[in-house]
Amino acid sequence: MLNVNEVTFAYQNKNTLKSINFSVEKGAHTCIIGESGCGKSTLLKTIYGLLDLDEGNIYWNNEQVLGPAYNLVPGHEKMRYLAQEDHLMPYTTVSENIQKHLSRQQAEFSEQRTQELLEVIDMTAFAKSKVKNLSGGQKQRVALAQVLAKEPELLLLDEPFNFIDNFRKNKLRRDFFNYLKKQEITCIFATHDSTDMLGFADQALVMKEGELLANDSSENLFNFPPSKYIASLFTEVNELDLQLFEGFKEDGKVLIYPRELTVAAHGNLKVNVIKSYFNGSDYFVEANCKNSALVYFNSDKLLDEFSTVTIYCKEELLIKRLQKD
Repeated sequence: MLNVNEVTFAYQNKNTLKSINFSVEKGAHTCIIGESGCGKSTLLKTIYGLLDLDEGNIYWNNEQVLGPAYNLVPGHEKMRYLAQEDHLMPYTTVSENIQKHLSRQQAEFSEQRTQELLEVIDMTAFAKSKVKNLSGGQKQRVALAQVLAKEPELLLLDEPFNFIDNFRKNKLRRDFFNYLKKQEITCIFATHDSTDMLGFADQALVMKEGELLANDSSENLFNFPPSKYIASLFTEVNELDLQLFEGFKEDGKVLIYPRELTVAAHGNLKVNVIKSYFNGSDYFVEANCKNSALVYFNSDKLLDEFSTVTIYCKEELLIKRLQKD
């Protein structure tokens, strides 16, 4: 449904997007992830039609998306875009903010639709509350309901769960993305939180300095990260010489997540413990090995500082994760 072809855009002669290419199928959920300033927000704005491209083109259902130079009111009518800043009416109620985007000529439908969306964002109890009295996370949930009101064909979200408390975020994400799947609403969302991507994205786009580094499933990118930068977007990652592990003489670097290293009496890497951090279910341990390289791993037990332990990583995993020049 969406085709982005060789899109390039620059702010004040500084390229923010550099020859971006990808496509999105109908009903798919696509995540754009990368460090701050990599171009995620700019890419969403170009897809919606808020910016005029320097090069390339964007097509939605074979219709070219054009920017403000061609449209009196920028933004594609079949899409909805939610920026990081909300545009709510502070002195009206939550329900009124949602109903603003629905037809006044269909009062009964408008009321039913509002109640449905209040349930999706888990805000039914706040229906009559003034927006100015809500927390930042609650306002963000109302903004999500607003962009859903008219059931767009394509939903563009910029850090949609950024200000929402963790204890509410998990349920909201499940409810929200399940609703989109049920309604077959295509969604592209930018995030810095890998949990958004791992659990809810069919397709993951990794960006850095305006370039598209990877386009794959989130599962493939997690299990077989092509670079340390991509692996580090998920969690802490070790980049170690393969020769540090017993039984290997081959040159090359391996990318290993801390949870993939376990303390074992007959491990294949000896390390010296620097510090242990309690995580709740286990300990996150910082250590170093014989070439002074830092190593991070998880341990079921608290390890004494300056103690020496051996840790184990599966040989087949080391081979799969080998990064060769």
